[in-house]
Amino acid sequence: MRELFTIDLKDYNPEAEVRKRPSARAIIIKNDRIALVYAANKGYFKFPGGGIKADETPVDALIRETREEAGLEVIPESIREFGIVNRRQKASKGEYVFEQVNYYYYCDVTGKKGAQDLDDYEAEDGFRLEFVRIEEAIKANMHFVKHFDEHGDLFDKIMAMREGRVLQMILEDIR
Repeated sequence: MRELFTIDLKDYNPEAEVRKRPSARAIIIKNDRIALVYAANKGYFKFPGGGIKADETPVDALIRETREEAGLEVIPESIREFGIVNRRQKASKGEYVFEQVNYYYYCDVTGKKGAQDLDDYEAEDGFRLEFVRIEEAIKANMHFVKHFDEHGDLFDKIMAMREGRVLQMILEDIR
């Protein structure tokens, strides 16, 4: 899969332990709108998806995480690679290096919407599925980044930046 870009804050000790957390993310476009998870209590959009478990492939995780976070069922035959975004930064808690490879896939979903199965932090952040215009999501994420409170979670800021940049690339890809 092609590398889209890398985010490396270089804010860590290069001798520190590296902990990897790969993830898979769904790009679902229907009727000129994109399916995104809105973190209502924070004010930014993210792609449905999340961490890949040790016994999963990126595609397995994509299907599971899209069902959990968005309540949507991915059609496996529709999955197409888009690209990878690498992320590396100091962990928010602890003295290790957080390293993440994010696998982005275009995919289609069935017409039925199920219930979300959110982790506690996702529920606290007010995760909800929204179908929005790509430009609207980019604007919301850039607003979040611009008005980021220095006391906020840097992980949220970097995620909003990453997702905004990927959304820009998708917009260019589909035009």
